[in-house]
Amino acid sequence: MCQVKHLSLLLRLCVLIGFGGGLVGCSTLAPSYTRPDSPVPSSWQKEGEAQQQSGSAMAPAVAEIAWQAFYLDPQLRQVIAMGLANNRDLRVAALNVERSQAQYRIQWSALVPKVDANAVGTFAELSKDFTSEGHSRDSHQYTVALGMTSYELDLFGRVRSLKDQALEQYLATEQAQRSARISLIGQIATGYLTLAADRELLRLAQETQNTQQESYQLMQRRFAVGASSELDLRQTETQVEAARGEVARLNAQVAQDEEALHLLVGARVPAALLPTVLKDEVATLEGITPGLPSEILLQRPDVLQAENLLKGYQANIGAARAAFFPKITLVGALGAGSSELSGLFTSGSGSWTFIPRIDLPIFDAGARSAQLRVAEVDRDIAIAQYEKTIQTAFREVADGLAQRSTIGERLAAQQALCTATEKRYVLARERTNTGVDSHLSLLDAQRSLYSAQQGLISLRLTRLANLVTLYKVLGGGVKTES
Repeated sequence: MCQVKHLSLLLRLCVLIGFGGGLVGCSTLAPSYTRPDSPVPSSWQKEGEAQQQSGSAMAPAVAEIAWQAFYLDPQLRQVIAMGLANNRDLRVAALNVERSQAQYRIQWSALVPKVDANAVGTFAELSKDFTSEGHSRDSHQYTVALGMTSYELDLFGRVRSLKDQALEQYLATEQAQRSARISLIGQIATGYLTLAADRELLRLAQETQNTQQESYQLMQRRFAVGASSELDLRQTETQVEAARGEVARLNAQVAQDEEALHLLVGARVPAALLPTVLKDEVATLEGITPGLPSEILLQRPDVLQAENLLKGYQANIGAARAAFFPKITLVGALGAGSSELSGLFTSGSGSWTFIPRIDLPIFDAGARSAQLRVAEVDRDIAIAQYEKTIQTAFREVADGLAQRSTIGERLAAQQALCTATEKRYVLARERTNTGVDSHLSLLDAQRSLYSAQQGLISLRLTRLANLVTLYKVLGGGVKTES
């Protein structure tokens, strides 16, 4: 009964100490957190351009658009889903979250007294000089104990500050995982579109090669009967060989595009899911204008990650400040001891220890002051990095909006150029066939048409890639359709 009473007292003591430590440690010496002012303009609208949008106009919540709703191509959606399931970088990001979560639990556990139980048996032979009987004898000692080991009373919030720092680190890794997910979706979409564009360029090069091969065969026949000069023949042959080299280059580029896409996805993408043409309606993003507020950047995962890291360094200042104050550590145990195993729990075998310890800093040659300064400088560095992250995000969106504002006009001009050069090619071919112009005019028209068609494919890719980039830099890609 005595042992039960002692055990009950010890458990109550541990509970009271833990509760008391939680009360005194509910506040820390860390400075109060205030989000730094944004170092970028309030919107992407430039002065002197269009009139400022009305205050009631709400910017579209791009981050709330699920990636399945943004990407319209069902094949592309399947490829992205494969990437989210298999990409190794995304797996590493998820494991980093689990690791940080475990580290936070470790740091949090320091706020609670740890109770351990142990049992020890000691067997020794004592020499006659250490016995009162005048001869050696065996010594048996048995002890059992239940107690708390090295519990720090968090009077000044040192342990709690370290716990807060671990929490912010955990939250930062969660944001890093979200950022990695957004980046991966954008990379897969860009890789998919690049492969589609290069396949179209390859098909165009093959068609151009076939056309020039036909022209070369015709020129050979004309040269054989003396209707054309050898210069015309060699010029045509040059065009054929250049086209053959371009086809070989694009074949290699398409193969590289496929391998790059396989690597991003983390598995071999089935041939049925690979694009054959560059579709113009792969994705849609309406309502994005230069007047949308830049404060939406504060919800980007990389910006939130930088802010979490800043809060973590802020908490470290509290731990560094607390190091200037006394540190109180408690150790206590309740147990029993006997020379006989059967006597462990008999009356009179009980024992207890209670060892409070106070460490009072007196002189450390400025080490604590230096540690506090390091924590403050780390916080200042984190502020600069946070501001730089916002500035980088602002520029990414600004660049995307700037390209978006002109891409329609560029596409229209390029389409008109293709139409004009195609008409020129048809006229040059007719004039060459009728002998009005030399074959060199036809070759020049062919080169111009091929170049214009290449430019149109590249601009179509640029427009689609711009949509993907804007969706990514505005924070889209995390939300998934339920």
